[in-house]
Amino acid sequence: MRIGLAGVGRIGAFHARTLVGLDFVDELVVTDTNVEAARALAEEFGIEVAADSEALLASGVDGFVIATATPGHAPLLWQGIAAGVPTFCEKPVAATLEETIALTGLVAATGVPVHVGFQRRFDAGYQRARRAVESGELGFIHTIRANTHDQSPPHASYIPTSGGIFRDCNVHDFDILRFVTGQEVTSVYATGANKGADFFSGAGDVDTGAALLTLDDGTMVLVSSTRYNGAGHDVRMEVFGEKGTIAVGLDHSLAMGSAEEGVDFPRGPRKWSFMERFLPAYQAELTAFADVARGKRPSPCTVRDALEAFRVAEACELSRVERRPVALSEIKGV
Repeated sequence: MRIGLAGVGRIGAFHARTLVGLDFVDELVVTDTNVEAARALAEEFGIEVAADSEALLASGVDGFVIATATPGHAPLLWQGIAAGVPTFCEKPVAATLEETIALTGLVAATGVPVHVGFQRRFDAGYQRARRAVESGELGFIHTIRANTHDQSPPHASYIPTSGGIFRDCNVHDFDILRFVTGQEVTSVYATGANKGADFFSGAGDVDTGAALLTLDDGTMVLVSSTRYNGAGHDVRMEVFGEKGTIAVGLDHSLAMGSAEEGVDFPRGPRKWSFMERFLPAYQAELTAFADVARGKRPSPCTVRDALEAFRVAEACELSRVERRPVALSEIKGV
């Protein structure tokens, strides 16, 4: 297959390294507004460079991968759909709710396959948790805890366009929550705080967030996020049921120490970034995208899925700002 990749920044370069190592990729062509960065990556891997996204899409690609900064996602997704090319887009598909709704309608009207990059759906632990819930192994589920704790903050320039901690970090938790439980969020109450760098509050954001979500079957979900988890990158989900409990991310890489005497868990080594934590999942999701592009399977994570996760994030941000519970019915959908 000939795959086109737009964006060679941190996640784009990571995807490029993944793609060139996958058997189904015969040719990879990249483009970026930073021409020198695109050329350097192309030279490193012996791949092609396109002058811009229009030239890339016109070069006969079988699939289009969007990994630019968030403001570029929606315009490039429109281009990919208009060209009729199966497209993979990193989350979020757009920076605003209105744009996301518009893209949901466009995909439905055109039928062009679009796969959104929520890689946790391809992580073995989360898939095991989903099976445990679906099979009834845990009995009824009453409580879930989910967290996304980054080891260190991104560059200050990233925050003003990130959408805020709930849209940028916890949106992954909101998507995987729907995936694991098969339920929808009905209400949220969220808060946040800043104890770190001034650039978070300067952008109207927080460096630490927390939310209480209620699912449509009455399950309580406790969600947390932070940009400052010096012990390492910590992404987990704990599912508490009537008959048992299961945890995702509870292994020897856990970024936490025990206060109990004589306990040697976890022994390490720890993970220090989301790319390290989810490398197998990233490989699996891009392999799945190849099947989507070849018509072998429907999208495993649609724009509609992305919209529903975005609506939860939007509700959390509204709750944080207005300091009140927010029903999901207050957030526009389709």
